[in-house]
Amino acid sequence: MSHVILTDHAERDHLLPLTHTRPVADIRIGLWTIAERWKRRWDVSVSYLTQEYLTPVYGAPRSGESLYVNGALFPTDEVVEQIMSLKEGETLTFEGKWIATRSSERPAEFSANGTEARGDISVVERPWKIFQWNGWAIDQDMEWLFKNAMSQAVPSHVTLIGERIFVDEGAEILPSIINADEGWIYVGKDAVIMEGSMVRGSLALMDHSTLKMGAKIYGPTTIGPHSKVGGEVNNSVIFGYSNKAHDGFLGNSVIGEWCNLGADTNTSNLKNNYAEVKVFNYALGRREGTTSQFCGLTMGDHAKAGINTMFNTGTVCGAFANVFGGDFPHQVIPDFAWGG
Repeated sequence: MSHVILTDHAERDHLLPLTHTRPVADIRIGLWTIAERWKRRWDVSVSYLTQEYLTPVYGAPRSGESLYVNGALFPTDEVVEQIMSLKEGETLTFEGKWIATRSSERPAEFSANGTEARGDISVVERPWKIFQWNGWAIDQDMEWLFKNAMSQAVPSHVTLIGERIFVDEGAEILPSIINADEGWIYVGKDAVIMEGSMVRGSLALMDHSTLKMGAKIYGPTTIGPHSKVGGEVNNSVIFGYSNKAHDGFLGNSVIGEWCNLGADTNTSNLKNNYAEVKVFNYALGRREGTTSQFCGLTMGDHAKAGINTMFNTGTVCGAFANVFGGDFPHQVIPDFAWGG
């Protein structure tokens, strides 16, 4: 099997602040990160061609013949088959985007000139695509998982609607209401759903994460590993190692790793005039339209929000920011900001 080098390409700067601290392929969507999906589903070895300052953490790309693949590509059976069939020096593209190249040496550039890919190709180009595509991604992952693994039994004290649920080893589900008729439910290894939780799929609750008592979760939502979540959450992706443990609303949002949302923190995901939400783009240096009425908070790694923080619609919060204060913070919060 070919070695895959997941490569930061043009999409990387458009995905800031999430990609300040990770390669593009380390973005979580659905159950897994893009890199994890390659390793789990296609059993390939991967390395990263990313920013130089990330190399001490993620390692340097392997030398020798490899498949250089756009790290923002969401891999599916259809596109992976086309990538694996590439010969030395051949490139796969899609609608002017570089997708993959097979090469024995690192290409000087990744050109969009090549063979046009067939079928539907999904490249994660903007942060809001992560939550917009999350339901589809969960479907993809769960359909594969059900064919390749065995679920544990759902306890009889759980009120379960539908059958599309997978409970992994060591997971604990206390008396709660779970609607798996609306979408898949995944409860990861050693994850806990506390009593009184109400879940409406789809939901991916990853390993060692906890839904607090009385949590209200609307899908499609992903809660990454080692996270604690309470209150109300709707169509959001939390990468992992983060807490939203108390009451408050989080909707149509993407939260990085090692973040904390203090008690009663709320995110607006809809403008009062129902207009299209515009979000700051680091690469463009300005706000751009999302083509959607719904978009909440994008928060980089290690950012924190104090109690009762009110995030306006389409807010972008930089990495390592410490947000607090009695009014709405700015809609563009710089990295390492202190206050609002």
